[in-house]
Amino acid sequence: MDIDKILEQVTHFATNYGLQVLGAVAILFLGKLAARIARNGVRKLLEARNVDRSIVSFASSLIYFLILTVAVLAALSKFGIQTTSFIAVLGAAGFAVGLALQGSLGNFAAGVLILVLRPFNVGDYIKGGGTEGTVKDIHLFVTELATLDNVKVLVPNSALFGGNIEVLNGYDTRRVVCSIGIGYGENIGEARDTAIEVMKSHELTLDDPGPDVVVTEWGDSSVNMAAVCWVKPENYWSVFFAMNRQIKEAFDGKNIEIPFPQRVVHMTKDAA
Repeated sequence: MDIDKILEQVTHFATNYGLQVLGAVAILFLGKLAARIARNGVRKLLEARNVDRSIVSFASSLIYFLILTVAVLAALSKFGIQTTSFIAVLGAAGFAVGLALQGSLGNFAAGVLILVLRPFNVGDYIKGGGTEGTVKDIHLFVTELATLDNVKVLVPNSALFGGNIEVLNGYDTRRVVCSIGIGYGENIGEARDTAIEVMKSHELTLDDPGPDVVVTEWGDSSVNMAAVCWVKPENYWSVFFAMNRQIKEAFDGKNIEIPFPQRVVHMTKDAA
């Protein structure tokens, strides 16, 4: 009798749930297969477009687990389990996590856009996010910069992508401007020719466009001028520092006065 009851229960279970079990297993198998195919397809597509490896890994894994989650929920529904409650719980949990990590998610979204759109690349010298430096690495949440004095700075990606980004080596040439001032009694033409001669003689300045010197304003104690030349971006600081020194030395050699701020006081004597 016991064996007959067991066989009867097994037969009843197989009759009522056998198809559901087979259907659930088939759904899980096909879901996992589809997830793998989708993951590999996304990976190949992104790699063909030279998307950053971290984005490729994240996007392909996200697609895989999303499809697998849908397959698991579909398999559970074969047994009459109400999956809407699971979806509601997942949605609420995702909303709570999103509120708690909204700053991090903003950095993540900005990091994805930076890696996909490439407004700058590793090795570029940029200004943005309240700082400037050479880009050493681009991560999903932060961008690593090295300042001129070789200090490592981690800038949140949302701060970079949410404002203006200046890529200082974005073009083939860059302008160097040195501010100089001469006394009101000096010859402007002689000072201009002297500064141009110094800029032309430097091996790192470009001939096209050539250097120039213009008068910018009449200052309180000097005629202010701007000495302008063009260089390759990588030579900017070398030329900038050299020009400031060499123009001063050239002016000293020709006795061209570079005045310092001064105040003239006129005193009158009371007529008593």
